[in-house]
Amino acid sequence: MKSLYGPFNLDREDSRGILIEGRDRPPAIYCGHHPPYYQKFFERCGFEKWGEDGLAYAIDIDLNRPKVQRLMRVAEKVREKNPQFKIRGANIKDRDGEIDRIVHLQNRGLEHLPGFVPYTRTDIEAMILPLLDMVDLDLVLFAEAGGKPAGFFPGVPNFNEITIHLNGLRYPWDYLRALIYQNKKPKCLSVKSIVVLPEYWDTGLALLLFDEMTRRAADRGYKWADLSLTGEDNLDTWPLAHHMGAQIYKRYRFYRKENV
Repeated sequence: MKSLYGPFNLDREDSRGILIEGRDRPPAIYCGHHPPYYQKFFERCGFEKWGEDGLAYAIDIDLNRPKVQRLMRVAEKVREKNPQFKIRGANIKDRDGEIDRIVHLQNRGLEHLPGFVPYTRTDIEAMILPLLDMVDLDLVLFAEAGGKPAGFFPGVPNFNEITIHLNGLRYPWDYLRALIYQNKKPKCLSVKSIVVLPEYWDTGLALLLFDEMTRRAADRGYKWADLSLTGEDNLDTWPLAHHMGAQIYKRYRFYRKENV
């Protein structure tokens, strides 16, 4: 073995990297949380930063905010110019077909990223299937162009708002807490991916996905959205998040050590 790098979870979408900034707020679903000494421990042992930091953005969901109003106006112009664009929620009756579309969209939409490793159907099933009974499928958005899949934008309730109170269900009284919190609705909607096929990058299709997600999330009472994780040099996500008034609220880092 010549090098060691990470940390990565065995599930490629779960708890990647070491938390560097943002310990003042709890982690969202699929994100880790680490005390300050973790970073010091890695660096003292000779590890160096590897690749881009992973960033988590926080976006307030308020349809009356000026930046959101502007997004809605621009999105309306995109709709008028491109009537072939449609946004829809996931169709559970076509579960296998939807998974095939996600595999296609994730691989085509992200293959330009340095070091990209293609998703397999098994990867996508491991990410999607455990959440099917808990998510609102109307917030798992697909974009279509002329009836063909063109983009994917899933929103997942931030269940960490609930599980953080349950103490891992280690003691009998923790189950009493579970009864109290089982009907609590998270205030945060967590978005783990936004992909648009390359041929639609400059068409405004991504704006339509953001606009539709904002409207639907507000209608369901969500107060803010977590967008995590995206690379710090991702030139596609930042402009969209910035126009929504997003703020970076967490930073995760990957490390590498040569000649271990």
